[in-house]
Amino acid sequence: HGWSEALAGIKSPHVKYICPHAPVMPVSLNMNMSMPSWFDITGLSPDSQEDEAGIKQAAENVKALIDQEVKNGIPSNRIILGGFSQGGALSLYTALTTHQKLAGVVALSCWLPLRASFPQGPIGGVNKDIPVLQCHGDCDPLVPVMFGSLTVEKLKSMINPANVTFKTYSGMMHSSSLEEMMDVKQFIDKHLPPI
Repeated sequence: HGWSEALAGIKSPHVKYICPHAPVMPVSLNMNMSMPSWFDITGLSPDSQEDEAGIKQAAENVKALIDQEVKNGIPSNRIILGGFSQGGALSLYTALTTHQKLAGVVALSCWLPLRASFPQGPIGGVNKDIPVLQCHGDCDPLVPVMFGSLTVEKLKSMINPANVTFKTYSGMMHSSSLEEMMDVKQFIDKHLPPI
């Protein structure tokens, strides 16, 4: 609900916004307490073990949402995936593994999950030229901006580097800002112009 409120401030009238809730599940990092989470997280360092099955299942759930919108008459190349933190990570992973051509990805304060599962060098497939807007606060204590920088370098080796934009925001922690939301609006309006 928080993100639907944030998006309300930047909505363009010709764009439909869908903000799915992550399911509630036990999260290892949270002492196995249940919380909304797309997949399990065991640690916050680049070498932490990742929940491969959970990430792949979450990506299938997002692909099912895309399929539903395509059935509703929206071509997949008019769909942008986006998310914050774990949701941004899931958006990147889904866009790079789906067979559906997408309009873009907005990845906020996040990382690329299962990065070692991707080939070295450019990926093939329908989204090898996908536009990506990656944003990160330079004071993020949860997902350090270094993870964002490493992710953007990996992305530039996999997809057309000219289509990857990385913006950092001075003083921003693991959160969002008006400046960031205006950059998101500009990206969405550019890649989803009115028909």
